[in-house]
Amino acid sequence: MPLVITSSTTRGRGRPAVLAAAAARGLLGGLAGAAAMTASQRVERAITGRPASYVPGRTLLLLAGRSPSDADRPAAATLAMVVTTSAALGALRGVWRASGLIRVRADVVQTLTRVILDQTLENATGAGAPPRTWRSGEGVVEVLHAVVAAVATGAVVERLVDPVLESRRGTSSH
Repeated sequence: MPLVITSSTTRGRGRPAVLAAAAARGLLGGLAGAAAMTASQRVERAITGRPASYVPGRTLLLLAGRSPSDADRPAAATLAMVVTTSAALGALRGVWRASGLIRVRADVVQTLTRVILDQTLENATGAGAPPRTWRSGEGVVEVLHAVVAAVATGAVVERLVDPVLESRRGTSSH
């Protein structure tokens, strides 16, 4: 059921409550995005023969104060990192949707945010290497999976949250 709020309802609940509800519903979209991304990775690896990456799991373990080696294959931590990141981005996507950032623009912004967030955490912890050092084609694969997650997240969020807080203020130079 879409989050349908008229201007009188918005005033009654307040913007923070509307945004919190949008974030909560967006989180559900993020979980759908995690499922779609995981499925697309499995299909892609079956086709390309590329091994699974455990860098997200090592990143999570490093953030938690552990010291995984490059040989560690923390599958549960990897899945937890993918799901947690996707859920957080889904919540953000819900807020974006309620505020009026919708459809393809939101897909592009979410894709870029996902890649930047992943790379920031992976490189800041030392679990990963900068994309410019990767083998040819790895960056394309990374972005394509982020696109799958963004589109799946958006498909759910756009059904659950309406852009009820979209403003027309600031549409011209002031």
